[in-house]
Amino acid sequence: MGLGSKLRIGWLYTINHSLNRLTGRWARQGSEHFSIVRTVGRKSGKTFETPIIVRPIEGGFVCELTYGPEVNWYRNLVAANGGEIVHNGVTTKIVGLEPMTTAEGIAAFTPFQRRVLRMLKRTHFVKLIAA
Repeated sequence: MGLGSKLRIGWLYTINHSLNRLTGRWARQGSEHFSIVRTVGRKSGKTFETPIIVRPIEGGFVCELTYGPEVNWYRNLVAANGGEIVHNGVTTKIVGLEPMTTAEGIAAFTPFQRRVLRMLKRTHFVKLIAA
């Protein structure tokens, strides 16, 4: 691994952990822009809480996978076929996942959010199916 790759990974790690603390606090305070996903670790069995961006829709939530589908919280949801979402202070059980196209995912968000998602070139979306 080259120096550039190591620097990029270190920068992403720092940003991710700093932002997760801040957005996690906002989500716990009931922010409509951030939610908490609770998952159980595939190997550890520990419960994890991760701040994410979701949009409520009929039957569940649309989730924008900021770092793609390889992140641990998403892989934990897939392995367990569910988990929990805390959105606006309300905990909802997630009982399934359904892939979405980029167009479907972006369409679920507000016009302002759509512009931001397009500007950031976000392409990974999933429907989290509520119980």
